[in-house]
Amino acid sequence: MFARCLPLWRSSATCKPWQLGLSLHHGWERCQAWSCRGVNTTAEQGQQVSMQQNQVLEDLEMPVARRETENLFQERPETGNQYLEDALLRSYLKAHLPPKVLEEVSQDLERFGNRLLTEVKPLGWECELNPPVFRQYDAWGQRVDHIITCSAWKRMKEISAEEGLIAEAYERRYSNWSRVHQAVKLYLFSTTSGGFNCPLAMTDGAAKVIESLGTPASLKNAFDHLTSRDPKKFWTSGQWMTERRGGSDVANGTETVARKQPDGTYRLYGFKWFTSAADSDVTLTLARIADAEGHVKQGSSGLSLFFLKVRDEDKKLNNIRVQRLKDKLGTRQMATAELWLDGAEAELISAEGRGVASISNMLNISRIHNVIGAVASMRRMISLSREYALKRVVFGKLLKDHPLHMQTIARMEVQTRGAFLLLMEIARLLGLAETNMASEQDQLLLRLLVPVAKLYTGKQASATVIEAMECFGGQGYMEDTGLPVIVRDTLVLSIWEGTTNILSLDVLRSLTKSQGQVIAVFFSTVQKKIELASSTAELEPAVKQMQAAINRLTQFIQGAGSKEAVTMELAARDFSYSLARIYAGALLIEHASRPDASAADISAARRWCNQELCPVATEFKNSSYEAEESLMDSSLVYGSPPSTSRL
Repeated sequence: MFARCLPLWRSSATCKPWQLGLSLHHGWERCQAWSCRGVNTTAEQGQQVSMQQNQVLEDLEMPVARRETENLFQERPETGNQYLEDALLRSYLKAHLPPKVLEEVSQDLERFGNRLLTEVKPLGWECELNPPVFRQYDAWGQRVDHIITCSAWKRMKEISAEEGLIAEAYERRYSNWSRVHQAVKLYLFSTTSGGFNCPLAMTDGAAKVIESLGTPASLKNAFDHLTSRDPKKFWTSGQWMTERRGGSDVANGTETVARKQPDGTYRLYGFKWFTSAADSDVTLTLARIADAEGHVKQGSSGLSLFFLKVRDEDKKLNNIRVQRLKDKLGTRQMATAELWLDGAEAELISAEGRGVASISNMLNISRIHNVIGAVASMRRMISLSREYALKRVVFGKLLKDHPLHMQTIARMEVQTRGAFLLLMEIARLLGLAETNMASEQDQLLLRLLVPVAKLYTGKQASATVIEAMECFGGQGYMEDTGLPVIVRDTLVLSIWEGTTNILSLDVLRSLTKSQGQVIAVFFSTVQKKIELASSTAELEPAVKQMQAAINRLTQFIQGAGSKEAVTMELAARDFSYSLARIYAGALLIEHASRPDASAADISAARRWCNQELCPVATEFKNSSYEAEESLMDSSLVYGSPPSTSRL
């Protein structure tokens, strides 16, 4: 009986029962269960099984000391040049870039892909193994508040400058396609960057804010440093907004006060609860300007935007005290700190009371970087899963030969393709806007798609990387494989720069502010994209499903319009998901309708459209957004509706 189950649990010649975490007792129980299946063996097979049984018994009698030296041997999954291995990326660039631009960009990306493999990837792992440390005092008791980062982190900064990861967007060598070029380089860089993609996001955002202000003379030097290709001149920027009350409600949570000085500069006083990339050279931050009596104006209209250098010419902190480094779940490679501003010298760069409006460009850019990170993590985990399936033998055959396993990876691939095309669409629209080539419709669409893509890809990335981790079995849970690092670093993406619910409400605001224009543009754009596939018979089912989803979304909007305001608020999340799925579906159909589209392109479009494309319509039909259901939500959470008064 014991021998019969050997081919089942000993699927690899190097795999021992104790390596699977099984005691002999548990292994015997499993064998008993399997023996019920009725395994018949010939005399020759029985002799082989008997020999295997004897070998197993000898192994089990092996001295413990010897057994402890036995290790699992499994060939590690290795990927090559990320650009060359990403068929969807290359086909997208071929379909959209002008020939001359495509030639130059492709050469740059192939070269960069090789550099990522040979130089950047090892540095990224070194950053993970050597996270920043905080040294508050020196040996003689003097307070120094020194955040110490490893040499690999510093080298990442140099490489970022050399590769023009920020400069590329502002030099505009390829006109409106420069943002696409930059987005692709950041996409390739992200998961091997050792967390350096985060300070780059804020650096890009700071450069965008300064440019949007007309690059004032006082900020020209800062802009040149932020967009430099010279490693010795390149600066990174922080983004200091979150304070002790935490969260996205900066209008009511910002307590930092700015006091004007005789020379026209300001001194900032306050506590910044969550400052990412605390080792950056400069930062943008919000504060309330105090009047002559020391009073400040509350609300968003009381906030102004300031620029400050983190250190002075002598490399001493600019009247900033570091409280502590944050102990985070992920992105441990990057220094995130609590800071006291105790008279930090700063420059007012917005009109008084226009801080939130002025920093919106930074938020927009950092949200796009968030999408880049999300899609990059999805692609990275799938690439590793795909490679592992070519090497890992389970139950007598490679993982790639198990249909269920291939189905699992294929489903993740479809989600990743939709997310990738959403990212590229945003980069394309941003490039048009920055070169004054965007129509009013393009600008409205960009305003809508940024929060939609950020909230959707953040959630999809978390689900995908966790699913992909399972593709490696127990090895996926081991720290030294590097897989948990990707998972942890991905989980922040649905939180950073606005949670899913916060951004869903932002989507509603974009509809309200445009008086419905943005949703009209959304429908017309989707319609044009799916019409491209009208002559492709293989895409007919997907087009029909998409058309049905559009009709259902239209009916929802009409029906919700006659309801109370709470209806749309309750529907905001599902509504945003519906927009994301419908638009991504249209992009997949558009990509699959190209003359040189592959069978995989067509399959991806069809499979995407097989899912629930318009969940908001389904939930609306189920009365999920009625006021009564909202009260029941509270009852489900608290056991009874929370009382609004204790009287």
